Amino acid sequence: MIVRAMQTQYGLGVVLVIVSAVTFSTAGLFSKGVEAAPWGIIFWRGVFSAAFTTVWIWHRGQVWDNFPNMGISGLAVAVVGALGTAAFIAAFKLTTIANVSLIYAVAPLLATVLAWVWIGEKSSKLVVAGSGLALVGVAVIVSGSLGQINLRGDILALGMAAAMAVLMVIYRKYPSTPGAGPAALSSLLLVPVALVLGDPFAIPLDEILILSGFGLVFAVASVTLVEGAKRVPSGQTALLSTLEVPLAPVLAFLVLSEIPHAQTIAGGTLVLIAVLLAAKEQ
Repeated sequence: MIVRAMQTQYGLGVVLVIVSAVTFSTAGLFSKGVEAAPWGIIFWRGVFSAAFTTVWIWHRGQVWDNFPNMGISGLAVAVVGALGTAAFIAAFKLTTIANVSLIYAVAPLLATVLAWVWIGEKSSKLVVAGSGLALVGVAVIVSGSLGQINLRGDILALGMAAAMAVLMVIYRKYPSTPGAGPAALSSLLLVPVALVLGDPFAIPLDEILILSGFGLVFAVASVTLVEGAKRVPSGQTALLSTLEVPLAPVLAFLVLSEIPHAQTIAGGTLVLIAVLLAAKEQ
């Protein structure tokens, strides 16, 4: 009975992380689909994401657990998440969608090492092999765009990957930390900063409507990721989330006509294989 319950929780966690990855893969489309500057995007995405997430919390009757009782770990998640989000959105304006999503694939290695150092969580051979394969896939894809990469954008993308790895390990160490409350607070922390550094009220109404959709998508992605991370080991969570890597360039091609290189297709295939390796591990 206990084993079956654990397997069920594991399976649910895998599904939630995959849903999060698929949802996150659309972030580049929203960021590049508007003319607004990064801080304007961050402002409206934050407002709508916090609103949608708070409504969801209220509907489930979990306001007290998600906000007043989120604890130090919840506050840490909110701060780290805010830093990662700011880097994430700005990166899309400075480099390609493919580069941002591909650099995110270093998260498995970062999460695995951090979890080993911080909480002594060992990784299986499959997860280690998958992480290595994901990194090889990244190297293959980036090799096709070396002359076009914007260094600032790539550094910001790497910062986002590091932030996500930290979040995953926090939730493994403190699984009782709520998911939705810190996600909403993370968005709200960026609102006053974006208001000072940007000019969000100068953005046209049609773009604000698009960014409202971005807020909803981000809310869904954030909640499903943290809920999944509670049920799946850190390195594996990060590895499963790299499903975003091959999806984002494909969406960029279909919607924005960003044509991927042959190396992108080859590297994306390797990343997909790595995700399958992670899913096989229980």
